[in-house]
Amino acid sequence: MELPTPADLRQKRKSLELTQSELADRAEVSQPLIARIEGGDVDPRLSTLRRIVTALEEAEGNVLKARDLMHEEIISVSPDDSVREAARVMDADAYSQLPVLEHERPVGSISESELVGLGEDAREQPVSEHMSESFPTVAAEASIDEVRHLLEYYKAVMVTENGEAVGIITEADVASRLS
Repeated sequence: MELPTPADLRQKRKSLELTQSELADRAEVSQPLIARIEGGDVDPRLSTLRRIVTALEEAEGNVLKARDLMHEEIISVSPDDSVREAARVMDADAYSQLPVLEHERPVGSISESELVGLGEDAREQPVSEHMSESFPTVAAEASIDEVRHLLEYYKAVMVTENGEAVGIITEADVASRLS
């Protein structure tokens, strides 16, 4: 990722016909800070620069949000389901991992790799005995950059509203949307 220069920020702001004050309001920073950054007088913190760039992208209408990428239908299992049932769901829907939801809230995940080598007795045990940590969660308004960052470390990202899962995003979803 290439960071924009002060001239890049000024040019983009002007091309969008935004004043420094309007950009400052959108990025939730002060107008004097925008002026100092554009003038090259100050190097902003990365988090501040990210807010400014996101505000410019939103003004341009190019920002993809988690809600734009997520699948609203979430194939999942509950912690009380048997490992056998989890394996059946994965096989039927051709998934290598599933979120574990309890009352629509993410509580864990389970993957084929966790099921490999389990004996027949373990197949009747509840998913809760073999599940891993839950996939990370983001709000529906989270940017695609946030989602992509999380997908570098996790197999999926859950989109939640008031703690309840409303969607799921995988690396394949991001790749198909951006290709």
